[in-house]
Amino acid sequence: MSEKTPTSPEERRQFITFLSGQQEFGANIMMIREIRGWTETTPLPHAPDFVRGVINLRGVVLPVVDLKAMLGRGLTEANPKHVIIVVKTGDRTIGLLVDAVSDIMTVTASDIQPTPELARDSNGAFIDGIAVIEQRMVTLLSMEKLISSLTGEINVSEAA
Repeated sequence: MSEKTPTSPEERRQFITFLSGQQEFGANIMMIREIRGWTETTPLPHAPDFVRGVINLRGVVLPVVDLKAMLGRGLTEANPKHVIIVVKTGDRTIGLLVDAVSDIMTVTASDIQPTPELARDSNGAFIDGIAVIEQRMVTLLSMEKLISSLTGEINVSEAA
């Protein structure tokens, strides 16, 4: 008699939503450790353009990645209104530079649509799907895949 319904708590997932450029993204809330205001970074020599540098996060060197630049949409002109989302997966931690954090969104599997075939490329490898809630379309990012994709670019485990 314990039949599951689509709205049962175990079927729901929570995502923190944020803006990068004009697009809204979401990340599993369990991967987010902290949201902090923009802090100037110390540049790393020979790092890709989307790696803004590193910051000191309570004694830990944290690499900061510009999500907009990583997605090929140009560099973010960071100012005090921008935020760094601290993401941790396994033993790797990075900071993602985004424009703003929006809210927390709860979705069910039926709210998530697959990424269209035409939108899949090397950057699309870390997109889990698109959540369609009312009039909103939120691109859901896999933080595990995103951080893994950086391994060849920066050694996050050594920098963190």
